[in-house]
Amino acid sequence: MENITFNLSSLHLHGAAFYDFLGLRKRFFVDQLNWDIPHDDKVEMDQYDNPKAFYSLVLRDGMVIGGARAMATTAIWGEHTYMLRDAVNGKLADIPEDIMGREVASDSIWECTRLVMSDELTTHAERSTCLSLIVNGLVEVAGANGAERLISLSPLALMRALRQLGFGAERIGEPYLNDDGRKYAVLSMPAATGRSRVPSVTHVTGPKPLHAPAVAA
Repeated sequence: MENITFNLSSLHLHGAAFYDFLGLRKRFFVDQLNWDIPHDDKVEMDQYDNPKAFYSLVLRDGMVIGGARAMATTAIWGEHTYMLRDAVNGKLADIPEDIMGREVASDSIWECTRLVMSDELTTHAERSTCLSLIVNGLVEVAGANGAERLISLSPLALMRALRQLGFGAERIGEPYLNDDGRKYAVLSMPAATGRSRVPSVTHVTGPKPLHAPAVAA
């Protein structure tokens, strides 16, 4: 497995990886969880996939098997900021307005969203390695842009998984039960490198060959 990080200005360096990530998101969030979010028959893409966003993806044999998105909590694109701030301001009907308690807008705090891993990762070791690479990539790209802390609206089970991998995740605010049957809460963790046991040599930021389309999970 290897990790790549990029934003819209450099996604062309990684072939079809970005599009494949959108496809992986569609198969999980739409096909499996039945989320009512913008999509077609192949990919899911929303208002936060804009030039303010950065991405951390994991590849295996040239195929996208996991990834996530991140942006600063100061981000503004048109009528939208970042997901949690828009929720607090009542712009997102599916997320409670009191989920975070107050607005946050700071260059030192970044939000992470759309974390997903392929169902092709069938063992605990595979999924742990993939998660470590995704989060290390988020930490690196956010930290390089001045972040000191990451926040995310995530299933409660993710906090335990992150702690097992050495990341200092904690819950802030009260959890709520989503329509997909899972409990979510805002998680927070330091944007500090060196938290995971995954070797840094698996992180790749330079151009890579064109990637084959991801296989449906």
